[in-house]
Amino acid sequence: MNEEQAEYPVDDDLAWCYEAVQGVSRTFAITIEELEEPTARHICLGYLLCRVADTVEDAGHIPPAEKAELLRLYADVLDADEPATAEEFRTAVDEWLPEELDEDWTVVAESPRVVRTYRRLPSEAKEAILPPVLELTNGMAEFVERHAESGGLRIQTLDELEEYCWYVAGTVGSLVTGLVTRGTTDRRESRLRENARSFGLLLQLVNVAKDVSDDYHEENNVYLPAEWLDAEGVDRDAVCDPENEEAVATVIERVVDHASGYLDDTQTYLEALPERRGNTLSAWGIPYLLAVATLRELRERPADVVREGGVKVSRMEVVAIIRWFREGGDRQALERVRQTIEQKPLHEADLS
Repeated sequence: MNEEQAEYPVDDDLAWCYEAVQGVSRTFAITIEELEEPTARHICLGYLLCRVADTVEDAGHIPPAEKAELLRLYADVLDADEPATAEEFRTAVDEWLPEELDEDWTVVAESPRVVRTYRRLPSEAKEAILPPVLELTNGMAEFVERHAESGGLRIQTLDELEEYCWYVAGTVGSLVTGLVTRGTTDRRESRLRENARSFGLLLQLVNVAKDVSDDYHEENNVYLPAEWLDAEGVDRDAVCDPENEEAVATVIERVVDHASGYLDDTQTYLEALPERRGNTLSAWGIPYLLAVATLRELRERPADVVREGGVKVSRMEVVAIIRWFREGGDRQALERVRQTIEQKPLHEADLS
């Protein structure tokens, strides 16, 4: 055990949390793997706290009123000024747990463990994590209540889509920024905070574009703006109908174009990230370049989102992106690699 590991020991609860991240998000698990202590544990726990709320919010089998109540109870659990306990939330959510727990619902079932582990973090870490998690959780509750009559979310406008993306991902960008900026210069902190929103929105808009089918069939949610669907003559509850492939593809292309508008700001964010206290460029650069690759795939075959249920970056390209960072990829070369990936998969490119 080296000196750094001895300073930040891993107990059974934290070890479980690290393992849980592997199950709920392979992409975010890569981020955790690229981080070192203490930032690794801070990001891991912050993410799992958000994941509990996200799983409840996505649950199509929970009626909107009960779902919003659960989310607000969960927010009260995390807020030290409120008397609610993690065990109360666990009792309240028990009736909605599926008989067979997948990785996401296992995290919800073990939420008292996650909360307990989070509360053992240093005060400065908790102070950076808590506000964004509360904003995310209460924002989700607000959206559930807003769309209660439709039974699932039905985003109306681009502005509403951006508002939703802020709650579910922009707040995570704020969480990350709050953790990694401690002790940095005022100039760098300002640059990071100015661009953190773009980082979160980029990643979430990519998810919106590629996950149309899963969002509708598994969660009864339609995030493509109704105003854009209406312009193509597509009913919100027919986004996955085969006859609407081309029309929905046009809307997806609009989302892709909008998401691409956040690439430059996100790159500015990454170029300003301090690599200290266990933070690394690769932890955040990998999901960024994966988003660039996914946008390329969406541009090339947007109809596959409906026809095939989504588009994916090949495993070979994922490995190539990770390898590029691990073999010395740095922020000075990030722009060149981004431009390469926008044109072709990284494993097919010659970077010499």
